[in-house]
Amino acid sequence: MTSTDPRDGDVAQLSINTLRFLAVDMVEKAKSGHPGAPLGQAAMAWLLWTRFLRHDPADPLWPNRDRFILSCGHASALLYGLLHLAGYDLSLAELERFRQLDSKTPGHPEFGHTVGVETTTGPLGQGLATAVGMAIAREQLAARFSEGGVPLFDYRTWVLASDGDLMEGVASEAASLAGHLRLGGLKVLYDSNQISIDGSTDLAFTEQVDRRFAAYGWNVLEVADGNDLPALGAAMAMAEAETSRPTLIVVRTHIGFGSPHKQDSAESHGAPLGAEETRLTKAALGWPAEPAFLVPPAARQPFATAAERGAAAARAWHARLARFAESEPELARELERRSLRALPAGWEAALPQFTAADKPIATRAVSGKVLQAITRQLPELLGGSADLAESNNTLLAGEESFSATHPGGRNLRFGVREHAMGAILSGLALTGLFRPYGGTFLIFSDYMRPAIRLAALMRQPVVYVFTHDSIFLGEDGPTHQPIDQLASLRAIPGLVTLRPADACETVAAWKVAIERTAGPTALALSRQKLTILAASAERAAAGVARGAYVLYETPGGEPEILLLASGSEVELALAGLRLLEQDGRRGRLVSVPSWELFAQQDAEYRDTVLPARIRARLAVEAASPLGWERFVGLDGGILAMDGFGASAPAEDLATHFGFTPERVAARAREIWARSPVQQA
Repeated sequence: MTSTDPRDGDVAQLSINTLRFLAVDMVEKAKSGHPGAPLGQAAMAWLLWTRFLRHDPADPLWPNRDRFILSCGHASALLYGLLHLAGYDLSLAELERFRQLDSKTPGHPEFGHTVGVETTTGPLGQGLATAVGMAIAREQLAARFSEGGVPLFDYRTWVLASDGDLMEGVASEAASLAGHLRLGGLKVLYDSNQISIDGSTDLAFTEQVDRRFAAYGWNVLEVADGNDLPALGAAMAMAEAETSRPTLIVVRTHIGFGSPHKQDSAESHGAPLGAEETRLTKAALGWPAEPAFLVPPAARQPFATAAERGAAAARAWHARLARFAESEPELARELERRSLRALPAGWEAALPQFTAADKPIATRAVSGKVLQAITRQLPELLGGSADLAESNNTLLAGEESFSATHPGGRNLRFGVREHAMGAILSGLALTGLFRPYGGTFLIFSDYMRPAIRLAALMRQPVVYVFTHDSIFLGEDGPTHQPIDQLASLRAIPGLVTLRPADACETVAAWKVAIERTAGPTALALSRQKLTILAASAERAAAGVARGAYVLYETPGGEPEILLLASGSEVELALAGLRLLEQDGRRGRLVSVPSWELFAQQDAEYRDTVLPARIRARLAVEAASPLGWERFVGLDGGILAMDGFGASAPAEDLATHFGFTPERVAARAREIWARSPVQQA
């Protein structure tokens, strides 16, 4: 064990142990948390932050700062100690409120909640995958913005990852892509402590990680002792010098380092050491038992020196930016606009226009036309597909694919890696300089749902292009036909899901997505062609922006029944309403492209669209009925799917599952006949 007394002259060890015991004391006071990882990781984290990481606590959003991602977010106490000692606006009092309500030190790091936290982490693997997005962003920005031939952006993205991170599939997906793309700005410190919650990683994880990453195309380095500062420094310097490949530094550490009874044990992973073991651990490392939360003044000095270097680097960069503004004024204005997440004036004029006179067209095809139309107006638009670009209509015509040799390419080729795609999109958005999008089939949104959830939690403006949105994709069958996915997406707070009914609504949905700056948007788009129903593009745009609107109403008096639908089923509901009109019934068809946007409207507007007095209501959607009851009430009905789909042509599926005008009309008649108003 290394013995370091606060009174001796070893400032490095003093500072490292300050980090260790701030973390231990945080967890002990909170009576919950993860002390083991910070005890083992403190030395490498300290060295990174004081010698290699370029950052400026006084300017925490400096665009060219190095990013630090704590992928193993359960070690948050270590990150909070680093931020406090480095001089960020995170007081010691906040460290003492670790894991308490409304503190700036929650159990896992949260972007936008604590200054200096670059991304929300906790679900293992996603931090590393998000970092890949940040590394891609660097290459794209460097290709577009340079001053005197020198890229304006050359930041590094440093990741601290754990055994658990590298077990997760999302990390493997992202690491494979990072190696393929030769992202030299990505550097990962792998804390190989060989302990997980269940015990030794040998229980389930015996692969040779170094060889796996070498096979991915990474530069792989090893440090045998996580407390060996010279060896760590040499490895980090080599990682810094490597510019043509991402680097993995495998660092052998000891979880719970210094704890006489809990070092190298799962007992130190996710629970406080306990008062007695805390006292013994402090004694073993030469640290006073009291007071808790001790920060010797000398422990701050290495961080202060690093902050001075970072501030000087930030000033030099801003000076370069000023010169760039003189030499490249147009690009400088673009960069400033993008940093504000503002849109170019009049950008929406480029949006394609459709009318009812146009031929039926699949909404996925319309989405593709929108992307082509706005590509030139929005250089921040960047994205691709999980190996489904042609099906998703996500390829930007005339643009190269992003690669090591074409870093300015705006078409991202994610391969069959939906989960990594979702996290990478978040990493791009977190730079504040991109409006990223990613496409796949709606059914495969399940593979990336954890990343969508984190994007919503972080309020990042990512756009998800989900095509083949219903059983009507046809012959591919139940494995590819989404049933529960719409309900699942609608359940995510902060995510706006839009399922447009025709071309006009699709254009409007994209406008909503592009104009959103504080949260992700999911577009659910059809494979099959749909008739254009909107009376006008302007009316559709206004209606989509409010989430639901009256698309059609029987002339001649107040409607007796309301039909509600989304997407391709709006056309079906209209056909059913036409049959009701032959019976002399008056109805109203409400298109509901977005539940979330409709919920944001005032009560007066909602009641105008869905008058409370009209209780005969039928919702139609070829998916799970879950949630539609909020619109139809106890007296209404829902025509939906109560099981999985089947393999058959779309028209046969419609008949088989009852999605026909005749069935819509029959259900509507039943509901109208038993409605309280009718009975009265």
